Amino acid sequence: MSDERRNMEKLSTGMEGFDTIAFGGLPKGRATLLSGTAGSAKTVFAMQFLVEGAALGESGVFVTFEETPVDLRRNMLSLGWDCAGLEAEHRLAFVDASPRAEEERIEAGTFDFAALVARIEACVRRTGAKRVVLDSIGAMFAQFKDPAAVRRELYRIIAALKQLDVTAIVTSERTEDYGAISRHGMEEFVADNVVLLRNTLEEEKRRRTIEILKFRGTDHQKGEFPFVVSDDGVVVIPLSSIQLRQKSTTLRIASGSEELDSMCGGGFFRDSIILVSGATGTGKTLMVTAFMAGGIAKGERCLAFCFEESRQQFFRNAAGWGFDFEQLERDGQLKVVTDYPEIMPLENHLIRMKRIIEEFKPNRVAIDSLSALERNSTTRSFREFVISLTAFVKDQEMAGLFTSTTPTLLGGTSVTEAHISSICDSIILLRYVEVYGEMRRALTVLKMRGSAHDKEIREFNIDGSGMHLGKAFRNVTGILAGHPMQLAVAPEELERLNEMFPRE
Repeated sequence: MSDERRNMEKLSTGMEGFDTIAFGGLPKGRATLLSGTAGSAKTVFAMQFLVEGAALGESGVFVTFEETPVDLRRNMLSLGWDCAGLEAEHRLAFVDASPRAEEERIEAGTFDFAALVARIEACVRRTGAKRVVLDSIGAMFAQFKDPAAVRRELYRIIAALKQLDVTAIVTSERTEDYGAISRHGMEEFVADNVVLLRNTLEEEKRRRTIEILKFRGTDHQKGEFPFVVSDDGVVVIPLSSIQLRQKSTTLRIASGSEELDSMCGGGFFRDSIILVSGATGTGKTLMVTAFMAGGIAKGERCLAFCFEESRQQFFRNAAGWGFDFEQLERDGQLKVVTDYPEIMPLENHLIRMKRIIEEFKPNRVAIDSLSALERNSTTRSFREFVISLTAFVKDQEMAGLFTSTTPTLLGGTSVTEAHISSICDSIILLRYVEVYGEMRRALTVLKMRGSAHDKEIREFNIDGSGMHLGKAFRNVTGILAGHPMQLAVAPEELERLNEMFPRE
């Protein structure tokens, strides 16, 4: 990259994640075309640009061609933005160019926007504004039938903004998320920068993404990035900015089961991600309960996200194994968050979970289960969710235990495992095994990164005091593949095998 491209000054938008993919923000003193379909959050993005600027001491001007300032003030209050208060402090001003019902439509042959440009210039100079928004330019140019007139007036407005030395956002509508960039097909050629917002429908689920199509004279990250409109406005999730720079430790923590700790070579590493995979009823929630209890017993703070059980059900189950989680939560040692996955998109869950983790500052985090979240997302968004969440937890240097449900009772793989197995540090498999007409449970440590571990597939039982590991299955094969088969081994063959593979 040349020094000029590297050193171009950029203006922070204040939007979480966007400045990351923009390498600092929007190019200062230039106009950015913000184009998107209906519901893609163009107005929210544009207003947040001004609100965040006001917080930094930079006044802004919002020129509206569709909604009235009254409607904008009311709508933005839902995001906690007091536009009226900012106006009273002279940090925000509106230029109202919205249509009036009583006004006659102008058929513009020779009509131009010189008067409007003069109003914008006067408002900018009066407020000392450094940021300007024009929302939406499509409504303004709907009055022109001649494409040449549209281009001419657009050039005039952009040139006027540059003369004022302001950083501007100009919004425009698109008819398709992956069609023409703008309605008139010329806005993108006049503006210095182009940012695209999309609100696509994938597998019956809405997903918002943002893409920086071009920054003239400077660089940016390429491709689409998911974003959400949260209580704080636009939050971009820049997956490509995740870096493998987490610290590593050899310190061990207890799993909540001494027998399992022994199988894992002394317990889990303090900054590891553990995946517990098994069919329904195999003991995944018990593993979460033991993991939480093991941390609390050592004075650690623990956080559990439950997406399949209510709080009271989770507390009742824990009480059945001798743990008073309800009292521990009142004491501040434990926090339990329960929600149905369907109450919000997966990206919103990710933002919310990160903020809860940052506020509570736990030593351990458990999620029960990832499979419940998977059903509320597309394959692509779920993969991005898993990668972002695991990277965040590891970056906080805390232990995370995630559960996933296999699609069949006797085992097999799941989509969840395919996404997380390569980035987690430990994998524990729980399986059902049929032995002589009786269903038993099996546990094995499939993976333990950076440590030796027990390779046996051991039986375990659940009673009122928790889980208890037993002996290894010696005469059953095919457990992990989901096709357990009883073996009849002759005494002499068993003796030969014992000589070949002596047990410690």
